[in-house]
Amino acid sequence: MEFGSSLRSRNLPGTLLRSGTDWFVRLLYPPVCAGCGMFVAGSGALCPTCWGSVRFIERPYCEVSGAPFDHDLGAGMVSPDVIANPPPYEKARAAVFYDGAARKLAHGLKYSDRADLAGMMAQWMMRAGRDVLDDSDVILCVPLHRRRMFSRRYNQSAELARAIARLTGKTFEAGGLGRVRATRQQVGLGLRARQDNVRGAFAVPVARNPAIAGRRVLLIDDVLTTGSTVEAATRALLRAGAERVSVLTFARVASPGGETLYA
Repeated sequence: MEFGSSLRSRNLPGTLLRSGTDWFVRLLYPPVCAGCGMFVAGSGALCPTCWGSVRFIERPYCEVSGAPFDHDLGAGMVSPDVIANPPPYEKARAAVFYDGAARKLAHGLKYSDRADLAGMMAQWMMRAGRDVLDDSDVILCVPLHRRRMFSRRYNQSAELARAIARLTGKTFEAGGLGRVRATRQQVGLGLRARQDNVRGAFAVPVARNPAIAGRRVLLIDDVLTTGSTVEAATRALLRAGAERVSVLTFARVASPGGETLYA
């Protein structure tokens, strides 16, 4: 018998044991659709109905904000909003529109302790944000204030950032940005109220400045609505010396106010 065949034979009991364990776990906890709970073939999957409701954001879109265009305006085009009010970040990208099963996924991660969804959502984000991922040195997330963190137990944006860092091998600075002032929830607020709500709410801890200064930062959040939160966070990172900041979110609200339907 060849050495390789002998080695495989010795490993066979362990392989069979793992297969048996996997089968038993699947028997006790069969995989279900992450959107509706229907049984599916494998974990981290959607049923055909939920999959059909997901609207992935594809080009053409604004090169800076990532806002989709109704029709192709040509390479490198930016939206009128960006021309009138240039954002502080370099680029923003989002994987999907915040509706259908995608909204259920975001809602489950944020409010229903479904941290297990972060891995699948992170893979969609990586597909949508390959350009900003490749052009970044370090990954950060939009933080929660300590009081909200205590009540919610985990930060959904941190879970997404951690999953993306694990999949890409990039560094995730978990404490690189802090929320130094408690704010109202943004849901239901208009643009001006959102901007006022998060103004001065973020800062880079002095001890973390070396991890930010001179670096190309990728800021992760779950849902982009008006952009007020990521813009305030970006300004704090730039004040701390970041070379530039790009933004990557799981979902994007097609029209302001749409997120209130699932709040």
